Amino acid sequence: MDLQSTFIYISSFQELDEGYLTHPGRDAFYEIYWLKQNKPLHFVEDGKLKVKGDWMYLVPPFRIFSFNPEGKEGLLIAFNKELLVFEAKEFSLNMFRLFSRHGDFSTLFMDEHNSVNLNAILKLLTEEYRQVPSNLLLQRTLLKAFLLKLMANRDQEMISPNANEKRIYHFLLLLENHFKTHRDVDFYAEKLNLSSKRLNQILKERFNRTIGQLLKERIIIEAKHELFAGHGGVKEIAFRLGFFDASYFSRFFRKATGLSPDQYRSRFAEQLKITN
Repeated sequence: MDLQSTFIYISSFQELDEGYLTHPGRDAFYEIYWLKQNKPLHFVEDGKLKVKGDWMYLVPPFRIFSFNPEGKEGLLIAFNKELLVFEAKEFSLNMFRLFSRHGDFSTLFMDEHNSVNLNAILKLLTEEYRQVPSNLLLQRTLLKAFLLKLMANRDQEMISPNANEKRIYHFLLLLENHFKTHRDVDFYAEKLNLSSKRLNQILKERFNRTIGQLLKERIIIEAKHELFAGHGGVKEIAFRLGFFDASYFSRFFRKATGLSPDQYRSRFAEQLKITN
């Protein structure tokens, strides 16, 4: 299985490719395990402990969920984090809240009404996913509709974020507002009234990334967005991202992606080209 060139993977539990579960590139994928008519696999408070129904396990990137599909009915919807890097920051923050509300993963109980609505969107997404050739832009649009529906229907009674989750959330807000102008890791720690060491510890526990690594990744995501959207030449993009030397920006980008900015623009535009 080649996850390097795969953006979406959809499979029933019965047909789940063992190559996906053991692939080293799996940690770049968001995963949704949708268990049909099953009791929860985790501890649930109150009366839902023994409820049999549709349960969703939402696993963010860099978190490997050990899942045994044997004897279970349902499906896996997985998508590469690169697929949604061009979305507005509000959507990105909602994605973080949706997938990261309980540490390693989130859980959602879906009643019959919500399951029917989500299945309708998923049917369209699956049909397009199976087309040869497939239309990745259409798949991306349908996937976003599916995720927006999940966000609208999520259970508001779930446990409130703990102190560290709130710090992570506020760190992500700071990152969105300042990543172009502030590259000093101490800036973010001071804004949160934490030492850089403590903030790094919190982020490492959640993302297995330091402040500096997350900052570089955010810059690369924005650079990819600028290159994909065609907003000017490499020199202009470098300047907008806070680089006063275009050649340094190109080296920075190549080190992170293995491609020059121009190569990335050409390759990704080709991958997302609408097919007839």
